[in-house]
Amino acid sequence: MMKKEDCFYLGRVAKTHGLKGEVTIKLEADDPSAYLEMKHFFLEINKVLTPFFVEKITPNGDKFFVSVQDVKTVEQAQNLVGKPVYLPLEMLPKLSGKQFYYHEIVGFMVVDTEKGELGPVTEVLEYPTQAILQIMKGKKEILVPILDQVIQNVDRDKKILTITAPEGLIDMYLQ
Repeated sequence: MMKKEDCFYLGRVAKTHGLKGEVTIKLEADDPSAYLEMKHFFLEINKVLTPFFVEKITPNGDKFFVSVQDVKTVEQAQNLVGKPVYLPLEMLPKLSGKQFYYHEIVGFMVVDTEKGELGPVTEVLEYPTQAILQIMKGKKEILVPILDQVIQNVDRDKKILTITAPEGLIDMYLQ
């Protein structure tokens, strides 16, 4: 059975479309075209991820009109409206260079260009204004903002995240 932590949120079923059981999925994705080939998706129904198999997708900006197996009437489609849509993590488009998904870098070793090896990323804390790397150096917690000017390199093979922390920030945590 698919678990929510093995999936990512793609969007939600916004409304029914047409009279043959199609639904409109409103995508929350930078590049909706990356998902045009999806063969199935999961809807969260009564806290359970339920698979739906795609017969046809028609893109329309940040929305897809989707026809799924076994949903052939407006009434059946109506039951899906408002449900969150999830896909397995492996269906995320691969990022390259300095871009990364937060779940992807947990466990990566963080190396600062001045202070050297700091410790592993234990979590990415998402605040409304800023995402923060939580790094554990022994028993000490170091919190570093995720900003373009901070992140220098992401080495996926070696699982190393190279950063240049704002001046004085790391010393503040290690005193």
